[in-house]
This record gives sequence, C-alpha cells and structure tokens, in this order.
Amino acid sequence: MSVTVRISDDALALACGADAVAEAFRKAGCAVERTSSWGMHWLEPLVEINGDGFGLVMPGDVPAILAGASPKAIGPIARHPFIAGQQRLTFARAGKTRPLDLADYANTGGWAGLDRARRIGPEQVLAEVIQSGLRGRGGAGFPAGIKWQTVARAEADCKYVVCNADEGDSGTFADRMLMEGDPFQLVEGMAIAAHAVGAGQGYIYIRSEYPHAIAKLEQAIALAGERIAPFRIEVRVGAGAYVCGEETSLLNSLEGKRGEVRAKPPLPALEGLFGKPTVVNNVLTLAAVPHILAEGGAGQYERLGTGRSKGTMPVQIAGNVKHGGLYETAFGVTLGELVNEIGGGTASGRPVKAVQVGGPLGAYIHPDQFDLPFDYEAFAAADALVGHGGIVVFDDTVDMAAMARFAMVFCAAESCGKCTPCRIGSVRGVEIIERILAGGRVADSVERLPQMHNAAKTPRDAGGQVALLEDLCDVMKSASLCALGGFTPYPVMSALKHWPEDFGIRASEKASA
Repeated sequence: MSVTVRISDDALALACGADAVAEAFRKAGCAVERTSSWGMHWLEPLVEINGDGFGLVMPGDVPAILAGASPKAIGPIARHPFIAGQQRLTFARAGKTRPLDLADYANTGGWAGLDRARRIGPEQVLAEVIQSGLRGRGGAGFPAGIKWQTVARAEADCKYVVCNADEGDSGTFADRMLMEGDPFQLVEGMAIAAHAVGAGQGYIYIRSEYPHAIAKLEQAIALAGERIAPFRIEVRVGAGAYVCGEETSLLNSLEGKRGEVRAKPPLPALEGLFGKPTVVNNVLTLAAVPHILAEGGAGQYERLGTGRSKGTMPVQIAGNVKHGGLYETAFGVTLGELVNEIGGGTASGRPVKAVQVGGPLGAYIHPDQFDLPFDYEAFAAADALVGHGGIVVFDDTVDMAAMARFAMVFCAAESCGKCTPCRIGSVRGVEIIERILAGGRVADSVERLPQMHNAAKTPRDAGGQVALLEDLCDVMKSASLCALGGFTPYPVMSALKHWPEDFGIRASEKASA
C-alpha cells in the first residue's frame, strides 16, 4: 500500500529543498501531494504522513522516516504547540489543502461567503463587514467597511477593486503565503468586495519578486472562471518600488505612470484608478472577508480581539528568532509572548535587545515594553505601529545607531521625490545622525562610518544635533505626503530614545538636550 506524503510547495519550503525531498519520497514509491505551508518556517522542509510531522527533512532522511525510526519526528502537526495555540481564521486551510485544487477549497468552506453575499445583497454585505470591525491589514488600520461604503455610494459608470499585494516590508511574508497557499480565498474576497460596491473589474498588484505567487494567482483566477463572473480579475506585476505599497502610488503604477504619491483629497474611494471610485485593500484584508460573510458580521471574527482591534492578525515572526514563522492569533496578545514564548527567543541564544514591528519604518521596541498588547490603539499610544504585522527580532549585538541611520538611508533611496520632507529630510537625517555619532565617538567615527560625508566628520555638540534631529522628524511626520516619509521617524527616534549609548550619548545628556 502506497504511503501518501504531504510536502509544501511554498516558496520558502522550495528554497529549503522541498522539491528534492519530494523527489526522494517518489523514488521510494510514495505518493506525494504538494500542499500549502503550515507556517512553521524553522522546520522546513516539513513532511506530513498521516498527520504526523517530520521537520528539517533532507533527502537522506527518507529511509529512516519510512521505517518509523527518524529522530526528526515532531508528532502530530496539528497538536504542535506552535499550531495548537493559534486562532486561525484567515489561515485556517494552511498546511491542509492543495493550493489549486477546487475540490479542496469547496470542501473546506470555500465559496460559502460569496454565495451568502449574493443571497443577502450588497447593502447587507456592507453592514456586516462594518459590524465585524475588520480594519485594513496593510498598515493604517482604516475600517474596511467604511471604505467599501464610500465606494458603494459614489456615483460612477464603473468602479474597481484593487488588491495591494506589493508586500515589501522587512520580516513580512503572510501575503505571499496566502497567495501561494490559498489563492482562491483572495479571489473570493475580491469578488465579495466587488459585489458589495458594484465593481466589475479587479486588479491584483503584486511585486515582481514573488514569481510563485504570480503563477498561482493567474492559475487560480482561470480556474475560478464562471464562479466569480461577471467580475473579472487581472494580475499586474510591479517593478520593485517600495513606495508602490502606498495606495495612490500603486494606482499611478497600475495606470502606467510613474509610481508617485498623489495628494489627498480626492480619496481613491471617490477618484481612484482611472479617476473612478476604487476599493484598495491589502491581501490579508480581502482574504478575511469570506470567513466574515460565511458566518455573518456578528460571528466569531467580531467576538475576537480587543477594543477596536477586532478579529485575528497573522503575525509574522522573523529575524534573529528561534521559531520563525506565521502565527495567527486574536489581537491582545502581548509582544513579550510573541517574541519569547511563541518565537522562543533569539536563535543565537543571546538576550533580545530590540524588536521592530511594522516593517522597516516601524518603531524599535525595547524589552522593557514587552507587556505591550498587540493591537492598533496600544501601539499607537506607544508611538509604534502594528502595520502589516511583521516582527523582526534583534539580539544584543545589534548597533541601534546603525539601524537608525539605515532608516533614513532607506527612505532616501525609496522616496518617490514628490514631497520635500521625505525627499530632502531623509538625506539631511543621515547627515545629522552621522554628526551625532562623530560628536559622541570622535576617535572611531571615521573607521566606524566609512560612508560618512566629509562635512559630517567634524565633531558637533551632540545635544544640539539631537534637538535638530527631533525637529526634522517632527516635520517629516506631519508634512510628508505619505507614510514613507511620515513613518521614517519612528525607528529613528525610538532607537535614540531607548539606546542613546549606541549613539555615544549618555542618557543624562539625551534627557537634557
């Protein structure tokens, strides 16, 4: 009797050698099924046989696994602490279904949300999405139902639904995992949104660095066919500009223009793609919709979470961490739990020094703040960002001054150039940080910062430079046209606030600046 072996064809699993492992099992006479990823990335390639898992499998491990004598056995995957502790709604199928199998999708509740949406009508769909408390999972956390309602009420001869799949933040991979592992769910979510607002055309704007996701989506759209008709979806591939993750830059790029931020108003909900009312939502936002509509606005989704942060968040744990992967849980879990208990602390075994949440422009959070609940309001109160839910862990060897400088360098490199605070402020920010470092540690400044501008090599008063940096960051936060310039101050000021010694500044000196 042939043994059925299940191995993910997720891009991360492929990078770790999953194809070679699958071929080794085939040569041993096994039937091999390629599935979505469970999200336990530190164990890839992960093999499942009759529900039992084997982690970090290499082709040479196959004979021992089939003989029942492998030291790489981890027991039933569904009962593994990393999986059992989650509250999976958006990623309920992760690891369990074949990505492009329509029967797998339908047998696990697929299309139930779309079918119910069509039965209850657009007005009720809008009401239930608002009732659920779903907020945008791409960064700002704006209520999705309110955005949809604005588009629905706008008068126009055509409307659009655009999925922002330009996942470019460091430490984030949930969009990629969902598009590769459960593409029909995104297609269904977009079809529900189109039904609610009266849109006939949808676009998925995806970064070119995701070739596997692009291929899966194109196949899924073709297979869905009449299931979502008359709604149509096209995949459009971006060219790698970080700023195109901002919705108006994305719309410009979709129109064939330079990826440049638009001034608001008008809002895209009123004048978006080609000047028409447009829903622009992130992958995770749209993928949450089928579950919400299948259960109703007052279902499980609305009951999970805390305060105005409703439902679950697929948290992406990355960086110097022992158990990196995707962990979907209700809002309200503390950052300390995510890093130390779920993530297992640092992979290096050294103490955690900092955690960046929300991508390269998110604040650096000190371990003293690890009691911070993971929700939008708590993070905003702490001058931090939930963003796309990415967590990047650093141990005590990281130089936080270098990380602050990198934030400004990154902003300067990725700025679209439309507004002065971002375009010029980021360049001036690099220079000021270099002057702070030169003033605080004159002896090693040239060796330590080989790319330092000549003008920055002259020591300056550190306190005065800190005050100048704070003023610059205030201007960037309040006057930049989009979040690229507006959020860059978060990593800079949090690094300076919590680790002044890395800048060569005594805490007392920083406090008196």
